[in-house]
Amino acid sequence: MEAVLAQVEQLPALLAVSRSALVRDWDTLTLERALEWARYFQHVHGRFCTRPRLREALSQRLRRGQRSPLLGFPHLGRCSQLLGLALLENRALPPAACRRLIHSLLQPSGAEAGPEPRDLALLARRKAASRLLALPRAPSPPPLGMEPQLQSEAQLLLSRLREERQEVEPAGEAAGRLRWLSGVLEQLPQTRAFEVVAAALLLLRQGNGAEEAGDRAQDGNGLDGNQASGAGEECIAGLLLSWLLGNLERLSSFCLSLPGSLLASIAGHYSQFSRPYLDLLTDWGSHLHYDPLTGRWVKSFDKAKLSWEELREHFSCLCQWSMKLREQTRTALRLLKARDGDFKVCGLSVWTDLLMEVEKHQRKVAEC
Repeated sequence: MEAVLAQVEQLPALLAVSRSALVRDWDTLTLERALEWARYFQHVHGRFCTRPRLREALSQRLRRGQRSPLLGFPHLGRCSQLLGLALLENRALPPAACRRLIHSLLQPSGAEAGPEPRDLALLARRKAASRLLALPRAPSPPPLGMEPQLQSEAQLLLSRLREERQEVEPAGEAAGRLRWLSGVLEQLPQTRAFEVVAAALLLLRQGNGAEEAGDRAQDGNGLDGNQASGAGEECIAGLLLSWLLGNLERLSSFCLSLPGSLLASIAGHYSQFSRPYLDLLTDWGSHLHYDPLTGRWVKSFDKAKLSWEELREHFSCLCQWSMKLREQTRTALRLLKARDGDFKVCGLSVWTDLLMEVEKHQRKVAEC
């Protein structure tokens, strides 16, 4: 077993080399050896996938020496795809080795072709998606619109999370998936990572994952399959929300980076998010103070994160989303107003003034 562990430990190095300029020296024989190693790792995955203790030992050995725990036991089962995709993306691969690689993908060995006939199609979709994401972005994409690139990135993230859930994992692997998700999102600029997570959460609720939905429909699993799929989607949403809500500083940055209308949409779909979001708005509002000279609520030195206008916009968006979210928001404002002394005139409590503004806006909307 120690020999197997030592061999599995080489997988990160194999994938790292496949992405580097070192492949310019590869001939067809070297490529064949790399592909043989990939097939061997898949064999190890199939042999130990039902043995939790050995799975965990292999996962720990894979994570040894990695800066981020991006690789785990499930990646052994996809080693051929991971290696093939890395080499297809690497322009340093010589033409002869590249032709041999494509030939091996188009005509896989019997051991590869049997268990998963859709591997090549999946690889092709990922290759096409990577090409799409490499295209220059539009000069001024709308901040709120789910432009094609953002939607593609969110769908790719969801696809990877769904693949992770297809593996039978031992207890405690949820923490590993959360570390994996953190490692992936940390590779993106923070604001973009927040946009991708927000888009993924909305896609889960809006049912825009057309490709995945089509794959599930073809399985013909009926009601039981739909129920299992729904439970899986809830688990994926829970993982994304755990990443987001597990760190207060991250949640604060998330809510400061995205528009109020988008945050209200997430709050309307996920009750787990709405309460912490309202708590953040409450904290930010408590740092505003009234300036009698200007007759306005202004930021209190460096503690306030939002201006009066921005805070009002966030609360107004919450009240526009749904009746349930509107009542939750207005109830919170009434409680804050009562805690401040239940004043009915402007300038004494930020919550009184916010509640009056929100209700006035709601009356205007109703009249229209």
